Amino acid sequence: MSTAAAHGSPKGELTAGHKKVIFASSLGTVFEWYDFYLYGSLAAIIAKQFFSGVNPTTGMIFALLAFAAGFFVRPFGAAFFGSLGDRIGRKYTFLVTILIMGLSTFLVGVLPNYASIGMAAPVILIILRLAQGLAMGGEYGGAATYVAEHAPVGKRGLYTSFIQTTATLGLFLSLLVILGCRLGLGTEAFEAWGWRIPFLASIVLLGVSVWIRLQLSESPLFQQMKAEGKGSKKPFRDSVKSGNLKLMLLVLFGATAGQAVVWYCGQFYALFYLQSMLKVDSTVAYLLIAAALALATPFFLFFGWLSDKIGRKKIIMAGCLLAAVTYFPIFKGLTHFANPAVERAAAQSPVLVVADPDTCSFQFDPVGGARKFTSSCDMATAALARAGVPYTIQPAAPGSVAEVHVGDLAPITSYDATEFSGDALKAKQGEFAGALKASLTEAGYPDKAATDGINIPMTILLLWILVIYVTMVYGPIAAYLVELFPTRIRYTSMSLPYHIGNGWFGGFLPAISFALVAASGNLYYGLWYPIIVAVMTLVIGTLFLRETKDVDITA
Repeated sequence: MSTAAAHGSPKGELTAGHKKVIFASSLGTVFEWYDFYLYGSLAAIIAKQFFSGVNPTTGMIFALLAFAAGFFVRPFGAAFFGSLGDRIGRKYTFLVTILIMGLSTFLVGVLPNYASIGMAAPVILIILRLAQGLAMGGEYGGAATYVAEHAPVGKRGLYTSFIQTTATLGLFLSLLVILGCRLGLGTEAFEAWGWRIPFLASIVLLGVSVWIRLQLSESPLFQQMKAEGKGSKKPFRDSVKSGNLKLMLLVLFGATAGQAVVWYCGQFYALFYLQSMLKVDSTVAYLLIAAALALATPFFLFFGWLSDKIGRKKIIMAGCLLAAVTYFPIFKGLTHFANPAVERAAAQSPVLVVADPDTCSFQFDPVGGARKFTSSCDMATAALARAGVPYTIQPAAPGSVAEVHVGDLAPITSYDATEFSGDALKAKQGEFAGALKASLTEAGYPDKAATDGINIPMTILLLWILVIYVTMVYGPIAAYLVELFPTRIRYTSMSLPYHIGNGWFGGFLPAISFALVAASGNLYYGLWYPIIVAVMTLVIGTLFLRETKDVDITA
């Protein structure tokens, strides 16, 4: 395809060549996001399968950290594959990334669990997550750059917005496959072994994706750059030179960090909040999120199109502002409409943990279980956090044993796990758990959200608003990043801030927010993390980044 053909007619019509580029790039990326998101969607089951050697609260945090591990290495994948893409071409680089992603996902499906091979199971799982993260680090920049370099002037926002739909469509596809398997097999069989089926099915998607991408030709702007001898021999070195490095840092803090937390809060944390905090049935939670995603996904294209008219930056900044201002009322609304019983119980019978503050730990251990959370305060707060019960910690005398006060009911005395062992510890755990459950039940706290008590339309509406914010910050971001950097180092330069923002600021959001909730007892305390990051991006992006919609990207 010639450069002229790639950029279309003067009016910028969507030609057959454009459609092929968009379809092939987007479909392959949908499958790759499907692979990547399966883990996040099944975090609760994976915690039981691979992290059963620790207590349930710590196990869930470790599972979320393993999820985040894939995000942690994404910038390194961006540096390596971005440099490769700027030297040898966009097409061949994202063929490699999809092979790594597909094979890693398939291997998760056949990996023995903790009960079978002990600590080797979580270690191998994390290695596979790291491989997925490296591949994803090279995938997105390649697909976005490839499509943008084919797009006609005045259409880059719209064309690249099709790539922006792929992450949500990949999540949507993963939810549908999981839901289908869960309904077909039943909850017990699915959690025992059926969860592996979506991972194993990825091998089929891998074959389709590779075949599709083999049909593509190289980006016309890359071909032109190579023909003119203007390519970079060391794209990574050239990307981190002083002037360009400053721009990359501004893009990170003033665009992609805020975009990332809005994205992950609106999709992943919302699902996690429904399941783990509000105790909504998993199948119902998937259906609610799937409905919101289906209704909101067209807005990726709308905001991509709108960014061609009014600019990319103002839409992204508006999304960060709206998210920061409305997250608290939206998530409180989710509690009200999805599990009103816990809201009523918390108002009528508030829970207090009366404990020595020095014995209350921040239950987040990134070194993988080297520290045990065994104090009487930790035992009480962990049990309440697992139950999705909000609580307040009230200081008590130093050295005192923690007590749980549920409304006006008799206090329940906790225990220090270091003072018991073996059968005695199990008996004490059972005694405390039974007494706590009895008090919570008497006070009206539900074990699970009653499905018939969920206000379905209002819950979907609130979830839809969260995803609309996602479409605002994410729909225009690919075009914005492509337009900020020159062709010779574009793949590398746009990939690094994108994947540091999404891999680190976004990827760690579920684990950080959950740990904040467990530490405070406040179901909404974890929202401070995405709000602070979104405000940071709003300020830096507004003051220091320029608009790009009319720039010439052929340089």
